[in-house]
Amino acid sequence: MHYLLKKLIGTGMVCGMLVFAAPLTSMAAIGPGFAAGTYVATVTAESVNINKSRDSEEVLLTAKAGSTYEVLEDCGDGWMKVRVNDTEGYLPVSENAVVEEAEEGEIAKLQKEALESSNTYKRQQLVNYALQFVGGPYKYGGSDPRTGVDCSGFTRYVYQNGAGISLNRSSTGQSFQGKQVSADQMQPGDLLFYGSKSNINHVAMYIGDGKIVHASTERTGITISNWNYRNPVKIMSIMG
Repeated sequence: MHYLLKKLIGTGMVCGMLVFAAPLTSMAAIGPGFAAGTYVATVTAESVNINKSRDSEEVLLTAKAGSTYEVLEDCGDGWMKVRVNDTEGYLPVSENAVVEEAEEGEIAKLQKEALESSNTYKRQQLVNYALQFVGGPYKYGGSDPRTGVDCSGFTRYVYQNGAGISLNRSSTGQSFQGKQVSADQMQPGDLLFYGSKSNINHVAMYIGDGKIVHASTERTGITISNWNYRNPVKIMSIMG
């Protein structure tokens, strides 16, 4: 059955033809006893676009040969809904991929890899990295949160060592990196800048739940505060 399934999908035929005379629109109809989360799609073409929706050519990502995705649904007409990182995409499998039953533990492995590749996961990992330094000392001009660091030195250190992303040294310089977002769009890991539009004098990192972590003052050191303890003049998304 696996060979036939691969062959039919590879030639653009509907996999449901294995059992029924009419095309099917649900993975549940591929075979008896099918359960969601038991099939995977492996890209065989050199590259293929996974779209954000079936009815749009807007590309979510370009998958390379050998990439494997958990199949969430057979949408019919050679399209499969697949798990992509922390979202879903639509893969045209005909002549681009093969679909087969997952090996034992393969789905769990794919889900773990998808999670760890997601932007949400990476942002949370960055936040967790930053939070380990809460309680550390503030030092003007300092660059290491273990021995003393100022606000921009802290965000620079966290991004470099927690995400492998280089930031400028000053808060003003950092305020021109990334993409500007609004307060209702900000996500964990985004940088908030305080002062005035012409004179930024402080930077902090959003950690979620309305909180920031920052190297604040010599008295408080590295601490957690409400994001609007001062009105930020700019919010930048560095991680996209």
